[in-house]
Amino acid sequence: MAPDVTMVMDVTTVTKDTPGRLRPGSVFRWETQRLGITSTVRQVVPGKRLAWGGPAQGITAVHVWTCTPTKNGVLVHTEESWTGAPVDTDTANLQAALDASLRAWVNNLKHGSEGHS
Repeated sequence: MAPDVTMVMDVTTVTKDTPGRLRPGSVFRWETQRLGITSTVRQVVPGKRLAWGGPAQGITAVHVWTCTPTKNGVLVHTEESWTGAPVDTDTANLQAALDASLRAWVNNLKHGSEGHS
Protein backbone atom coordinates (compact mmCIF):
# COMPACT_ATOMS: atom_id res chain seq x y z
CA MET A 1 0.00 0.00 0.00
CA ALA A 2 1.36 3.42 -0.98
CA PRO A 3 1.93 6.01 1.75
CA ASP A 4 -0.59 8.82 1.92
CA VAL A 5 0.96 11.58 -0.20
CA THR A 6 -1.17 14.22 1.44
CA MET A 7 0.97 13.73 4.52
CA VAL A 8 3.57 16.30 3.44
CA MET A 9 0.82 18.88 3.36
CA ASP A 10 -0.13 18.13 6.95
CA VAL A 11 3.07 18.22 9.02
CA THR A 12 1.68 18.77 12.49
CA THR A 13 4.82 18.84 14.66
CA VAL A 14 8.57 19.19 14.22
CA THR A 15 11.05 18.82 17.08
CA LYS A 16 14.84 19.09 16.75
CA ASP A 17 16.41 16.62 19.19
CA THR A 18 20.05 17.57 18.73
CA PRO A 19 21.17 20.73 20.55
CA GLY A 20 23.04 23.49 18.76
CA ARG A 21 23.11 24.49 15.13
CA LEU A 22 21.67 22.32 12.41
CA ARG A 23 24.54 20.16 11.17
CA PRO A 24 25.24 16.69 9.78
CA GLY A 25 24.08 14.24 12.42
CA SER A 26 21.35 16.53 13.78
CA VAL A 27 18.18 14.55 14.46
CA PHE A 28 14.65 15.86 14.18
CA ARG A 29 11.27 14.24 14.63
CA TRP A 30 8.17 15.23 12.76
CA GLU A 31 4.64 13.99 12.57
CA THR A 32 2.24 13.82 9.67
CA GLN A 33 -1.06 11.98 9.45
CA ARG A 34 -0.30 10.48 12.89
CA LEU A 35 2.89 8.97 11.46
CA GLY A 36 5.98 9.81 13.51
CA ILE A 37 9.16 10.11 11.45
CA THR A 38 12.70 10.50 12.77
CA SER A 39 15.11 12.07 10.29
CA THR A 40 18.85 12.70 10.42
CA VAL A 41 20.53 15.60 8.66
CA ARG A 42 23.21 14.38 6.27
CA GLN A 43 24.51 17.64 4.79
CA VAL A 44 24.18 21.36 5.48
CA VAL A 45 25.60 24.06 3.25
CA PRO A 46 23.93 27.20 4.63
CA GLY A 47 21.75 28.94 2.06
CA LYS A 48 22.67 26.37 -0.60
CA ARG A 49 21.96 22.74 0.26
CA LEU A 50 20.22 20.64 2.89
CA ALA A 51 19.98 16.85 2.86
CA TRP A 52 18.30 14.59 5.38
CA GLY A 53 16.81 11.14 5.55
CA GLY A 54 15.45 8.34 7.61
CA PRO A 55 13.05 5.40 7.74
CA ALA A 56 9.25 5.40 7.75
CA GLN A 57 6.86 2.53 7.09
CA GLY A 58 9.69 0.29 5.86
CA ILE A 59 10.95 2.91 3.41
CA THR A 60 14.27 4.69 3.81
CA ALA A 61 14.13 8.16 2.30
CA VAL A 62 16.84 10.65 1.40
CA HIS A 63 15.63 14.18 0.66
CA VAL A 64 17.84 16.93 -0.79
CA TRP A 65 17.06 20.63 -1.24
CA THR A 66 19.39 22.82 -3.32
CA CYS A 67 19.01 26.61 -3.49
CA THR A 68 20.61 28.74 -6.20
CA PRO A 69 20.40 32.54 -6.06
CA THR A 70 19.15 34.18 -9.26
CA LYS A 71 18.64 37.81 -10.24
CA ASN A 72 14.91 37.39 -9.49
CA GLY A 73 15.15 35.42 -6.23
CA VAL A 74 16.10 31.84 -5.51
CA LEU A 75 15.75 28.73 -7.65
CA VAL A 76 14.91 25.73 -5.46
CA HIS A 77 15.52 22.18 -6.61
CA THR A 78 14.44 19.17 -4.59
CA GLU A 79 14.93 15.48 -5.07
CA GLU A 80 14.17 12.46 -2.97
CA SER A 81 14.82 8.75 -3.17
CA TRP A 82 13.00 5.90 -1.48
CA THR A 83 14.36 2.39 -0.96
CA GLY A 84 13.11 -0.63 0.92
CA ALA A 85 10.85 -3.64 0.63
CA PRO A 86 7.63 -1.63 0.04
CA VAL A 87 9.32 0.14 -2.89
CA ASP A 88 10.55 -3.15 -4.33
CA THR A 89 7.06 -4.61 -4.03
CA ASP A 90 5.10 -1.68 -5.50
CA THR A 91 7.53 0.45 -7.50
CA ALA A 92 5.05 2.10 -9.87
CA ASN A 93 2.61 3.24 -7.18
CA LEU A 94 5.35 4.39 -4.83
CA GLN A 95 7.08 6.31 -7.64
CA ALA A 96 3.77 8.09 -8.28
CA ALA A 97 3.45 8.79 -4.55
CA LEU A 98 7.00 10.14 -4.40
CA ASP A 99 6.43 12.38 -7.43
CA ALA A 100 3.24 13.76 -5.87
CA SER A 101 5.04 14.23 -2.56
CA LEU A 102 7.79 16.30 -4.19
CA ARG A 103 5.23 18.47 -5.98
CA ALA A 104 3.46 19.03 -2.64
CA TRP A 105 6.71 20.01 -0.86
CA VAL A 106 7.58 22.53 -3.59
CA ASN A 107 4.06 23.94 -3.74
CA ASN A 108 4.03 24.38 0.04
CA LEU A 109 7.38 26.17 -0.11
CA LYS A 110 6.16 28.38 -2.97
CA HIS A 111 2.94 29.38 -1.22
CA GLY A 112 4.66 29.89 2.12
CA SER A 113 7.44 32.05 0.69
CA GLU A 114 5.13 34.11 -1.52
CA GLY A 115 2.90 34.76 1.47
CA HIS A 116 5.88 36.20 3.37
CA SER A 117 7.50 38.28 0.65
